[in-house]
Amino acid sequence: MLTDASPATARRARRGLGFLGVLLIGVNLRVGFVTVGPLLEEISRDLGISAGQAGLLTGLPLAMFALFSPVAPAVAARTGLDRALWLSLLLLTAGIVGRSAPVPGAVWLGTALVGIGIAFLNVLLPSLVKREFPQRVSQVTGLYTSIQGAVAATGSALVVPIAHAGTGGWRLALAVWAVLAALALLLLLPWLRQRPAAAGPHGTAADRFRSPWRSALGWQVTLFMGLQSVAFYVYMAWLPSIERSHGVSATTAGTHMALFLLVGMAASLSSGVLMHRFGDQRAVAFGGALLALVSYAGLAAAPGLVLLWVVLGAAGCGSLIVVALSLFSLRSSGHQQAAALSGMAQSVGYGLAAVGPAAFGALYDAGGRWEPPLLIMAGLMVVLCGVALLVGRDRVIAPPA
Repeated sequence: MLTDASPATARRARRGLGFLGVLLIGVNLRVGFVTVGPLLEEISRDLGISAGQAGLLTGLPLAMFALFSPVAPAVAARTGLDRALWLSLLLLTAGIVGRSAPVPGAVWLGTALVGIGIAFLNVLLPSLVKREFPQRVSQVTGLYTSIQGAVAATGSALVVPIAHAGTGGWRLALAVWAVLAALALLLLLPWLRQRPAAAGPHGTAADRFRSPWRSALGWQVTLFMGLQSVAFYVYMAWLPSIERSHGVSATTAGTHMALFLLVGMAASLSSGVLMHRFGDQRAVAFGGALLALVSYAGLAAAPGLVLLWVVLGAAGCGSLIVVALSLFSLRSSGHQQAAALSGMAQSVGYGLAAVGPAAFGALYDAGGRWEPPLLIMAGLMVVLCGVALLVGRDRVIAPPA
């Protein structure tokens, strides 16, 4: 016999499973591709690839993000959001395992699959948050963003010791992270079986929504995503080199990079809490953009205070990514539109993220000084401050007429 408490218990169980799903997916969003960088020299030597080819290998996931992000919403519309997420995890697991296979070309194909799997997860996870936690979007987004950063930092720190600990070398050190994706697959399988597939894109009136590609607000969110992505990936690519050129040791530069990730994690978590308390997102979005602006300008003007600029840049970037990911849900009228906006913004955003560090390096090569590209980055952060005030307003993309 069902009691009055049964529906409430079922709702709590569903929310608990939804929260578990968000966290398990968040765990796998970065570690699958950030662990390649520390082993790149060993991989290159073993496979006999050039420095240019090695650079292509590390940039391949970002290219997959840009190419396949727009595809994810269509896949989710046909298979259902939950099945699309599960299949994305399966693709990610196959890619992580496959790239370590001692077969010619496997590292390239596996890395591409890793990029496609993460691209789908990146796009669809905000849609899941929108559907399961519509009143706590920023808090949940801040939490899973912090977790993905923590796992990525842990993976980056452990991958070299794992490679040197036994006979498996770099192949084992990369393949071991498939365990996290496989664990998510297994734990989410019962939830998948209990949930029906979503209706197709033209199934009901509720499924129809205005495309963000035809919305000014959609393009504002996309520009915000792109500029904050460039800010983060330029730091990831060039901060150690900038520090080394100013006399900072390799060890200290590595410590600063770890500090950057740790401060960014704390900023992500706190920004999610702050956004939940404010009526809109303008203050947090503008504050993060302003910190990034001060950081880039400070590196150009006073590189001797590099630790201060690292901390400010980390706080800014950690805050900005939570705002960007939250906007996909907060500026959409339903989880299908959230997926479409996420796909659009991440496709363009990661396209810029792939080009930005290369352009930054080209500017340095042209002049032999870090100040010009750093000041250009500061100028882009001024633009980001203006965009932050636009996207931070409490509104959503209008429904179709």
